[in-house]
Amino acid sequence: MFRLQGSKTLAVDLTGDAVKAKNGSMVAYDGRMTFKKMSGGGEGIRGMVTRRLTGEQMTVMEVSGQGTCYFADRASEINLVALHGDTLYVEASNLLATDAGLRTGTTFTGLRGGASGNGLFTTTVEGTGQAAIMSDGAAVLLRVSPQYPLMVDPGAYIAHQGRLQQSFQSGVNFRTLMGEGSGEAFQIRFEGDGLVYVQPSERNTVGGDV
Repeated sequence: MFRLQGSKTLAVDLTGDAVKAKNGSMVAYDGRMTFKKMSGGGEGIRGMVTRRLTGEQMTVMEVSGQGTCYFADRASEINLVALHGDTLYVEASNLLATDAGLRTGTTFTGLRGGASGNGLFTTTVEGTGQAAIMSDGAAVLLRVSPQYPLMVDPGAYIAHQGRLQQSFQSGVNFRTLMGEGSGEAFQIRFEGDGLVYVQPSERNTVGGDV
């Protein structure tokens, strides 16, 4: 149902079913479509409470109908992720679209407060289906194995999936090490078995560029 038109536009073929997408990301469609605005970042009462406490939320719309709908957001690169009963952990700002049957929620990820707008929670996408995530520049997909843990700059982190443990450690960050950073000194450490999506452009944080 999901396919890429180039690297920056997502095409979704609908045959009476639905897709959930970031509000305002539709750039074109053919056929007959219905658009309904929803609140994202979690479903039900728990999701509502979590969004109010953390600000980890998405404004999403549900698109249903017959035809093809095209989505894009600020010329971001788009990556397709196939889920088979597992969970994708993704920053809300990097989630473009999901199959309507996938469940979204939020989960506590630890003492990560440096990335502005992201809070201490990360959006979860669960079930079987497809999701489309965005990156500023072509995303790099990195494998984590029990023998090789991975350190990630929090400003470059997009998403992860698999059996991974996530922790936050202080210390000298990558740019500070080179004498170019703002002094915000922590990294995300992933251990276990899974995949981590990293973008080549870094977000601003409370301390500035990481």
